[in-house]
Amino acid sequence: MPVELKIPSSDDWVPTLEDTPYQRIGGADAVMALAGAFYDAMDAHEPVLAKLHELDEQGRVNGGTRERFGLFLIGWLGGPQHYAERHGHPRLRMRHGHVPVDLSMRDAWLRAMGKALDARGVTGGLRRFLDDRFAQVADFLRNTEG
Repeated sequence: MPVELKIPSSDDWVPTLEDTPYQRIGGADAVMALAGAFYDAMDAHEPVLAKLHELDEQGRVNGGTRERFGLFLIGWLGGPQHYAERHGHPRLRMRHGHVPVDLSMRDAWLRAMGKALDARGVTGGLRRFLDDRFAQVADFLRNTEG
């Protein structure tokens, strides 16, 4: 019986210490742009979720929130740990504990992130990896039934 060779495609990407999601996305500026696109999508399509954040004069999630999330993402995706240096350990469950996160909030968050990843052109194996990881974290943060 012949041995079938499986040649990995570019869509089979798995992160390594030398090839992180942070690098694949394009570094700090690209990650900050992803964070901005995420909050833009939230502002436009998920108003209930957006209202859980501090809003600016135009009713959009404010710049400080956007910057903190961008810094968090940089470190979470394998880049420099600037968030931890400035704000300490992320402690995601603790920081989100005051917000009721149920299935509808989790799904709203994931829809906004999906739109942000689309807007930033994240595709292929990197997209599948990020979709899976974001879903894991969003589900981890659920603290309310429903």
